[in-house]
Amino acid sequence: MNYTRIVCFDLEMCCWDDERKARTGEIIEIGVAELDLQSGEIVRRAQHYVLPEQDEVSYFCTELTGIKPEVIAKNGKPLGSILKSIEQKFGGRHKIYAAWGHDDRILRAECEAKGLKVPFEEFLNIATLFRMQRHVKKKRCGQRAAMEMAGVEWEGRQHSGYVDAYNLARLTKTLFLPEQKAE
Repeated sequence: MNYTRIVCFDLEMCCWDDERKARTGEIIEIGVAELDLQSGEIVRRAQHYVLPEQDEVSYFCTELTGIKPEVIAKNGKPLGSILKSIEQKFGGRHKIYAAWGHDDRILRAECEAKGLKVPFEEFLNIATLFRMQRHVKKKRCGQRAAMEMAGVEWEGRQHSGYVDAYNLARLTKTLFLPEQKAE
């Protein structure tokens, strides 16, 4: 196990907001950013569009994430091939993976439903680690609010897996390397 790197990831899923009840479906984007804990640098990033097998990208989903159905149709690949690519490029089972919240559960459930192997064994919920800090008074907060509390300015469009994973790596850096400022 490589304890000097954390691979931060973020998922975007098909989503709908009909009759005031929000729902999510299959994963349509996986953003990845790898943090080197020795140098404090984000050493690698990737964005993968996932071709859903059953769901479609709704108008609401496009408005929220910026992901258009035609982008998925043109650039999307099956989840299995994307997970293999992430495992090859980011180290898979030899690295610690992290997300804000329970993206690991979402990924594990979809992998199980599709008969796929999850690309990691070790997982950290950064939301839980952040909320455990003594100075954090507001225990119910999202990633963007947590970044504000940590003094890290949000960069880019929220609800983009690629951007959210990058910002998560920047926030994670403050937890493990507090003496360094996030870029």
